[in-house]
Amino acid sequence: MPNISSVIKAIQDIMRKDTGVDGDAQRLSQIVWMLFLKIFADKEDEAEVMKDDYKSPLEEKYRWQNWAQDDEGITGDELIDFINNDLFPYLQNLENDSNQQALIIRNIFQDTYNYMKSGTLLRQVINKINEIDFNSSEDRHLFNDIYEQLLQSLQSAGNAGEYYTPRAVTQFIVDMINPQLGEKVLDPACGTGGFLACAIEHLKKQTDTTKEGEILNNSIFGIEKKPLPHQLCTTNMILHGIDTPINIRRDNTLSKPINSISPADRVDCIVTNPPFGGIEEDGIENNFPASFRTRETADLFLVYIMKMLKPQGRAGIVLPDGSLFGEGVKTRIKEELLQECNLHTIIRLPNGVFNPYTGIRTNLLFFTKGAPTKEIWYYEHPLPNGIKNYSRSNPITIEEFLPEKQWWNNRVENEHAWKVCIDDIKNTNYNLDIKNPHISEDEKLKTPEELINDISTNLLNAKQLLEKIKEEIA
Repeated sequence: MPNISSVIKAIQDIMRKDTGVDGDAQRLSQIVWMLFLKIFADKEDEAEVMKDDYKSPLEEKYRWQNWAQDDEGITGDELIDFINNDLFPYLQNLENDSNQQALIIRNIFQDTYNYMKSGTLLRQVINKINEIDFNSSEDRHLFNDIYEQLLQSLQSAGNAGEYYTPRAVTQFIVDMINPQLGEKVLDPACGTGGFLACAIEHLKKQTDTTKEGEILNNSIFGIEKKPLPHQLCTTNMILHGIDTPINIRRDNTLSKPINSISPADRVDCIVTNPPFGGIEEDGIENNFPASFRTRETADLFLVYIMKMLKPQGRAGIVLPDGSLFGEGVKTRIKEELLQECNLHTIIRLPNGVFNPYTGIRTNLLFFTKGAPTKEIWYYEHPLPNGIKNYSRSNPITIEEFLPEKQWWNNRVENEHAWKVCIDDIKNTNYNLDIKNPHISEDEKLKTPEELINDISTNLLNAKQLLEKIKEEIA
């Protein structure tokens, strides 16, 4: 039994010797396309045992089992030539639209590249990957933990860090939304699939029969517009038992007119961390009603989420402070949210939850569609004793959310929790940035980290205002 952690480390060490792989993002992309093919091969081996009529969507020549499985197989220039000039063109143009597996493979490889230049080093990487058996429950379980670490490593790869939401946050949101078997669960900005993986594990506890497993397989939906996180998400879904993740689409969620969403498109649960701080490309805002037009990504996602929920549908989402206190279009969006949905809970997270990607303070919003908001409960999540700020080496943990979970169904005001009625919110022009009334004025004095966060938020708001002015004078 290999030590999977050491296998992955060995793979990364081998790749560092290759002149073609530059940086963490390329290294991760390189690992993932090979892992995808190995995972797919192991799933095929399992299917051939379980199903007498199983037929691979791939020609024999291009199956991992035939070109990669043998440790003494092709290597050097012959291997590089096969991958670059034969395997990749074949996978990128795979024609078998009646086969969902073929469609997934083609989509995965549309914007995938082989960065390695040394066929000898590439053979060493392949041989290491072959040490993992994805049909072994123990290997698969261990690899899930390693995969989580690989995703976290994106945080050091520049803006790629935006794809990773801390596991504790995704877990808490899914636990509170509590999806039920048969409900459709969507993440419209799914990144690497953290929310969806948590939802799958949550639903597996309700699944006993093969038929229920099929229901689960058809209940998970994700949309991601960038190729690397889409590739990671698809692989992540397969690792979590969604053998044919056809409902993980590569697309820009915001690129279609919102009025084209039909009742059949709507879902029961949305769990997501939409990109914040981003500005959408010109014209995207025209897909939304005139009163909600903006190019700020998080605001457009909030409008989309309201539209995509079924009546009585539930959402748990991450939003920055700026979405709570912003005015103009933000005020109109918040007014719509409070009229169309019951925004029953806002969990206010402390600084540093998303370090090192961003220091902007964030909030977890929970709402149900179909009835207006009458009151909002706030809960200020405290930093653990002795901790001044979260970091990559000291991240937020799921255990820290135990007080919120205990409070959730038996709500009383305490030093961390308070409620605000809708009239008070209307009187402040829908400002949702409401501070904890149980903290004294002395305690409200801001720390240096909070002051830095405020400056970051103000700079972001100024950037968005400048974009708006440019639009109006263009």
